[in-house]
Amino acid sequence: MAPSNATASLHVGFLTVLHEPSGYLGGYLVTNAWGRPLEFRLSTAVQPNRVQQILYGGTLEPYICADLIGKTLVEKAGVPVQLVVTDCPMALDLRLRLDAPVVWLAPPGETPAGFGSPARPGSPSAGAVFAHPRHPEDVPVVRGFLDRLDATLDLAEPFVRIREAIGEARKMGVTKSA
Repeated sequence: MAPSNATASLHVGFLTVLHEPSGYLGGYLVTNAWGRPLEFRLSTAVQPNRVQQILYGGTLEPYICADLIGKTLVEKAGVPVQLVVTDCPMALDLRLRLDAPVVWLAPPGETPAGFGSPARPGSPSAGAVFAHPRHPEDVPVVRGFLDRLDATLDLAEPFVRIREAIGEARKMGVTKSA
């Protein structure tokens, strides 16, 4: 049986940002509704200096994760997405720069303060999905997208693939500091 056009055209971006001694490093995987990879992008490491840390203060991490890394990876991707899922709460501010909803996949059992109702409740094995607090109108849209995803797609699994790909890229020397 052929997939429906509605499901076939749904593309989801999975964005993670790792904070390591060499700096912040992002990976972005675009998949179809079944979780098959369509595109992968990797950022170079971003290492803020002490002056930037002082000047940006508490806004430094969201700036690096959302504006510098997340926005760049999404904009450079050739495949447009209807939804971006991140496992990095500091990257959630990417929603302030994109027209597409950006949601945070919280760790299992975590209910963060300051967020409204989840777009998808969590379970003991899977975390809840939260829209940006400034975009509560995204919740029903995100629920609709999540309902269209293949039922076997575990939203946390693509992040495992991204981290493994980052590890392979390191072995090849692709993740130098910028």
